[in-house]
Amino acid sequence: MSENGGKPSIRRLKTRPRDRNWAMTRMGLSAGAHFAAHTMGNLFRSGDDRDERNREFFRHQAQVLADQLGELKGSVMKAGQMLSLYGQYFLPPEAVEVLSSLQDDTAPVDWSFVRPVVEQQLSAERRAELEIDERPIAAASLGQAHRARRKSDGQELVVKIQYPGVADAIDSDVKTIVRLLWVSKMVPRELSMDPVIAEVRDMLRREVDYEHEARATRTFADKLADDARFVVPTVLPEYSGSSVLTMSYEHGEPLRSKRVLSLPHEQREGLGRSLIWLFLHEFFNWHMVQTDPHFGNYRVRLPKDGPPQLVLLDFGATRHFSSAFVAGYRDIVAGAVERDRERLLTGAESIGLMSRRFPRETLDAFETLCHTIVEPFMIGTDQGPPQELIGDHGYRFGATDLPRRVTNLMSRAALSRYFRIPPREIVFLHRRMAGAFIAQSVLDVEWNPRDMLLEVLAEGA
Repeated sequence: MSENGGKPSIRRLKTRPRDRNWAMTRMGLSAGAHFAAHTMGNLFRSGDDRDERNREFFRHQAQVLADQLGELKGSVMKAGQMLSLYGQYFLPPEAVEVLSSLQDDTAPVDWSFVRPVVEQQLSAERRAELEIDERPIAAASLGQAHRARRKSDGQELVVKIQYPGVADAIDSDVKTIVRLLWVSKMVPRELSMDPVIAEVRDMLRREVDYEHEARATRTFADKLADDARFVVPTVLPEYSGSSVLTMSYEHGEPLRSKRVLSLPHEQREGLGRSLIWLFLHEFFNWHMVQTDPHFGNYRVRLPKDGPPQLVLLDFGATRHFSSAFVAGYRDIVAGAVERDRERLLTGAESIGLMSRRFPRETLDAFETLCHTIVEPFMIGTDQGPPQELIGDHGYRFGATDLPRRVTNLMSRAALSRYFRIPPREIVFLHRRMAGAFIAQSVLDVEWNPRDMLLEVLAEGA
C-alpha cells in the first residue's frame, strides 16, 4: 500500500456491476473514437511525424485509462497495475510507463465507506477494545490501512480494510480491462491474452484473500524470527477476518527517505545485501516469494544501537513456486553465471521458456540476455562487468544502466516470431527481482553479490 500523501478521500466508489460496466463501456467508446480520429489524421502525416504522433496517442490513451481506473479502484485498477508488468512484453513503452504509475498514486476512500466492513467483520465487543483512527495512513486499489490502539495495553496496531465489492468483481473487471486495452489498440489483436488473464485473476484472488495474507505473514515471521536484519509484523487474529486484517504497527523510515539515503555507505550496503539475500532465499530455498516490490512495502528501522533493520510489510502478493520450476530456473541462473550454455538452455527448456528447435540466432539472443542480467554477479571473472561499473566495494549499482540495456534486449527479442509471453511464473518473479535491484540503485551502493548467489545456488541444489 502506498501512502496517500494527504490526498482528498473519495466519498463513493462504483461498486455495483452496473455502475462499473457503464463506466468502462464509456471508456471503450471514447477510446474507439479517439483511435478512429488518430488513424484518419495519420493518413496525411510523414513517417517521422506519424511515429511521434503514435507515441503521443498511446501515451494519452494510457493516461486517460489510468485516470479513470484510479477513480474506479478495486480489482480493475489492480488489474491495470499488473498488466503494466506484462505490458513490457507487448505494450508500447508509453502505455507501460503510464499504467505503471497506477501503483504509486491512489487516493483513500472516506471512513464512512469502509466502516461497515469493520462492523461486519468484528464483533461489537472486539471493536470496543480498539481505538481506530478514521484517517487512513496508506491506500491502495483493493483496500486501505488505518492506525489503531488497543485500549487495554496501548499496543499500536494497523487495521487493513478491504474495499467492499472488490472480491466479487475480479472476473468481470479483468476481462473488461483486457477488452479496453484491445479497443484502445494498445494490444495486438493476434496476441493471445489467455495466460495473462489467468495469472492476473489468480494473483488478484490471492491479494483479496486476507486469510492467505495472514498465513504468509506468519510464515515469513517464523522464518526470519532469529534474523535481526528483518522485522515482520505480528498478526492479531482476534481482530481479523476475511476482509479485515489487524497487525502490530511497525515503525520505520521509507526506503527513499533522506535519513536512509544519508546513512553511511556501510549501512546502506547492509540494507542492499539484506534485500538481495531475502529475495534469493525466498525463491531458491523457501519456494515462496512476496512478489510485490513496491517500496511502500518496506520500511527501515534505525535503532539507536546496531545496524538498520528492514521492516517487511504486506504479504498479500506472496506466491508459491513448484520445485520443478525452481530447479529449472536455478539451471538458467547457474548456466548464466558459469557461462554454461548447455545448462542454461536445459533450464530454459524445462520451464517452457525456450526450445532447442528454435533457430541458433534466437537461442544466442536469449543467452546474451541472460548474461546481461547476471552482470552484477560476474565481478572477478573473465566476463566481468565494464570497468567503469566496478568500484572500490564492488558493483556500482548506483551508476549502472543495466535496466535500460536489459529492456532494449528484451524489446529486440520481442520482434522475433519465436517470441511468446513467458511462463506466468516468470513475470511476477522478475517483478520482484527487478525491485530488489532497483532498490540497490536507490541506495546507491557498491558491493559484490557473486559469492552470495553461488552459496544460495549450492544450498538449493
